Amino acid sequence: MQEDRTSTLITITNPRSPISEAYRTLRTNLEFTSLDKPIRSMVVTSAAPEEGKSTTLANLAVAVAQAGRKVILLDCDLRRPSLHQIFDARNTPGFTDMMRDDALMSKPPLQETGVPNLYLLPSGTLPPNPAELLGSRRMSEVIAALLQHAEMVLFDAPPVIAVTDAAVLASKVDAVLLVISAGKTKREQAKKAKALLDKVNAHLIGTVLNNVKGETSLYQYYASEEKPA
Repeated sequence: MQEDRTSTLITITNPRSPISEAYRTLRTNLEFTSLDKPIRSMVVTSAAPEEGKSTTLANLAVAVAQAGRKVILLDCDLRRPSLHQIFDARNTPGFTDMMRDDALMSKPPLQETGVPNLYLLPSGTLPPNPAELLGSRRMSEVIAALLQHAEMVLFDAPPVIAVTDAAVLASKVDAVLLVISAGKTKREQAKKAKALLDKVNAHLIGTVLNNVKGETSLYQYYASEEKPA
């Protein structure tokens, strides 16, 4: 299903909204939790499907780029890629092409997103063996190559419980952010996701609670800020 860019990328379409401010707060929190060793590569995943991980990742990437850092957004959900839909981009060539073609290692097929400092590397052609691909030595080489082109690389990965892809990829990056959907994610699912990440010694830096209803007073505060003086 095609994503609605207007409603999905709220950090672009409504940058002064409380939700956009929440993404900027998340960006700041990540910066403060990694003062000694800045995070340069991070996986964003969820416990189960349909919890908003890709939307969360896309808006976080925009927020980081808006702060002046060069960011590559990499779609490693090789089963249900969606970042190319969110940014209204083509899906090939992409990450899987880079995995096969040595020439692309020095010149990755990055796409502009319309956001300064933010570039998209879509999934590319979907492979028959995603977990094996993500766990390969070549994957580590691709990550190293991409870090030559950006200050931060953010990865979209499938839900942790559904398949092993996220756990495999998590062992290769600096940090993992787990998205949990309020009223949807079951406590047992969240615990299982954490256990699976712990098993591969992933650095779970925190969780994002998604789909939380904001307090009326908060929205009123931001609304008042948006009125002309």
